[in-house]
Formats: sequence, C-alpha cells, structure tokens
Amino acid sequence: MYPIKPNIIHTYYVNTDTDKSYANLLSQEETLKASKFKFKKNRNQLVVSRGALRILSGKYLNKDPKEIGFKYGEFGKPDFDLETPLNFNISHSGTMAILAFVLDHAIGVDIEKIKPDFDVMEIASNFFSDLEIEALNKIPKNKLTEAFYRCWTRKESFIKAKAQGLSFPLDSFSVCINSTIKTEVLETKWEEAEKNNWSLFTFSPNQDYIGAISVKGQIESVEYYDFKHY
Repeated sequence: MYPIKPNIIHTYYVNTDTDKSYANLLSQEETLKASKFKFKKNRNQLVVSRGALRILSGKYLNKDPKEIGFKYGEFGKPDFDLETPLNFNISHSGTMAILAFVLDHAIGVDIEKIKPDFDVMEIASNFFSDLEIEALNKIPKNKLTEAFYRCWTRKESFIKAKAQGLSFPLDSFSVCINSTIKTEVLETKWEEAEKNNWSLFTFSPNQDYIGAISVKGQIESVEYYDFKHY
C-alpha cells in the first residue's frame, strides 16, 4: 500500500481545467455519466476527478487504476468495492476537485467556489441551526460571505462523512463558524455526546475556494498536495 500513516489525512487539490484526458481509466458507468453532460467543463470535472481518484487509489491500494471497483451507500456515498482500511471522499466545484484519504476513519469532504453576491442570511435562515444563525449575525458584513462558506462546507462535509446525504436535516446540528483551521461540531441534537466524536478542518486552495473535511475520531494532521497530471 502507498504510504499513509494512521490518523493522518492525505488531501489532494485537483485542477479539472486541463486538456489531459483520463477517459481511458474510467468504467463504462463513469463514461456514460460523463457523456450526458452538455458542457465540456462539466464533463472534465467528472472525467478528471474520477481519473485522479483512480490513479491515487491505485497507488494506495497497489492496484491497476482501471481495475478498482466502487460501491455506493444508500445515499450515494462512494466506497471501495473491496475490503480495505482505506477510506476516501471526493468533492468538486468550479474547476477544482478535492480528494481525501484516511485509514479507519469515516470521512467527508466538501469544496465550494465562492460566489460573492447573494443573500447569505436568507439561505442561512432556511438551512442553518439557530446557533449558527446567531453566530452569523455577529459577523461584520465584509466578512459574512466567507463565514457563510466556512459554515456551509463544514456542514456538507459532516453529512457526507455520516453517509446521510441531503436527507439529513442541516439544522439538526451546529458547527463552529470561526476562522480557525481546526474546529468542532458544537451541537448534535439527536445525541448530545456525538458532537465529541468528530474533528473538522477548513482549507482554502486559493482565494476563490473554501473547503472542509469532517472525520470521525481524532486526527494528528492533514497533509495537502497538488495532484500532478500524468
């Protein structure tokens, strides 16, 4: 297996705006899904991110990228279709994809391209918890958009780590919206103690994107790498 130590997360930034093609690595199902996109940008997003996932997974698992199989949970979370302690998650937005790998921990990742002009509080009032809305109301207007995206990506990564998908009510738990890199879940309404089981990390590949990682259990560190197109 490609070296990855326990309690360490390996995270890869993948630029999907590239002419490099990974179509030959994809399964028939992935190829069919990509063909249904009307625009090249969307096709590239899928083909490049899945190709990168297969290349990196092949290195970790010591397998041919083409031969790696995936299965999907009830709410669509992908996993390896084999017995392995290696877990992963994937997210993409704009021309950026994020891949995260860890041993023996449930993990979720989310990345969003920042859109500066929208009604932050209107969206927050529909999806965020009372604690999060209260915290956002204290944020200066010029920092509100960034705080919103920190909160949103932390929440999205959390429900992905729990493999619940969008069926999981976003207002049933609260995350800290501060600007620290490592943060926490503040409240889990269904079981008070569960909030203590999770570690959250925020990252920003560049000024146009904000992302977050949620992982169950304690993590020593998160290592970030740029994926090199082969």
